[in-house]
Amino acid sequence: MSTELKVVEVESGLGIVLPDSLLEKLGLVLGDSLTLTETARGFALSAAEDEFSRQMRLAEEIMREDRDVLHLLAQ
Repeated sequence: MSTELKVVEVESGLGIVLPDSLLEKLGLVLGDSLTLTETARGFALSAAEDEFSRQMRLAEEIMREDRDVLHLLAQ
């Protein structure tokens, strides 16, 4: 999916306008933060996550990827 975003003047700076459909997909509401990450193909925009959420997501990924190893260790 690719969405064109418009740069607009906001107070004394610039901002981008996110369409409602994108806000809903990202689970964002007024006041939330975003993370802009540089990738090999350009940039990725995502909802910011706090440190605990990031650590839990990483733990879940590891458990999913290494399920067999973790099962053997538990025996």
